Amino acid sequence: MAFGNHSQVTEFILQGFSEHPNLRIPLFGCFLSLYVVSLAGNVLIIIVIILNSSLQSPMYYFLFNLATMDIVCISSILPKVLQGLLSEENTISYGSCMTQLYFLIWSGSSELLLFTVMAYDRYVAICHPLHYSTMMSKRLCHLLAAGVWLICAFNSSLNTGLMTRLSFCGPNVITHFFCEIPPLLLLSCTSTYINSVMTVLADAFYGFINFLLTLVSYGFIISSILKIQTSEGKKRAFSTCSSHLIVVSMYYMAVFYAYIIPICSYNPERSKLAGVLYTILSPTLNPLIYTLRNKEVKMALRKLFPSFRN
Repeated sequence: MAFGNHSQVTEFILQGFSEHPNLRIPLFGCFLSLYVVSLAGNVLIIIVIILNSSLQSPMYYFLFNLATMDIVCISSILPKVLQGLLSEENTISYGSCMTQLYFLIWSGSSELLLFTVMAYDRYVAICHPLHYSTMMSKRLCHLLAAGVWLICAFNSSLNTGLMTRLSFCGPNVITHFFCEIPPLLLLSCTSTYINSVMTVLADAFYGFINFLLTLVSYGFIISSILKIQTSEGKKRAFSTCSSHLIVVSMYYMAVFYAYIIPICSYNPERSKLAGVLYTILSPTLNPLIYTLRNKEVKMALRKLFPSFRN
């Protein structure tokens, strides 16, 4: 492959959870269960949104996109993790590592942008309800979703492309359970300055700027809810964005914990814990949170599956 032209290393060893050999079988069972639940939950949300005419609003259109990205994210990571837990040595080829890195960056950054778009959607719904259909037209929703996918695909191509320009002469042990930027930069035997700069810029855009935009949207939302006279009205308004707020809070905590730190202070154990949270646990919990806390989704599920209960 063309990837190999820039490196003497043809494969990497994923450290994974090898420092805890007694936990291999329990972790395998746990991760396999989470993978099945995540796939089933996100596929179910996609099917329900496609088949139910009452779920054709912008909020569910963006939820459809989020569920799709959750599937991409967890499927780019967990199959290799499960294989590694069953084998003595978990190796990944140079090309496969770069491919995994591409899809991880693409799905992760797309989720952050989608959270911002979904926060704006909730802002319009609560603060400008009479103009919602006009402000969140179908054309605008398609443009926003396409923009998210294309911008993040470009970002992923740029960062992955910069990574393939580095030389890896050995050692080749990645202190993580998947290929990610910080541990890969530590293994390079050439200058990683440009990569580090691009990583900081991406962190600033996807982490801080998107986070601030989301905070601004929820600032207006909370202000608008507090102006509602009745407690029932406040409760109903808050219920339309509570699921999104929970998911966003959970995801950003994990991302900040993992990435918004200088490369010199990279901590493998901390990064593994954060990696489990945002690449495995978050895609698993997202469909559960949106399903269990959303009356419209539960009603749609009852129509498709009459045996479904709360």
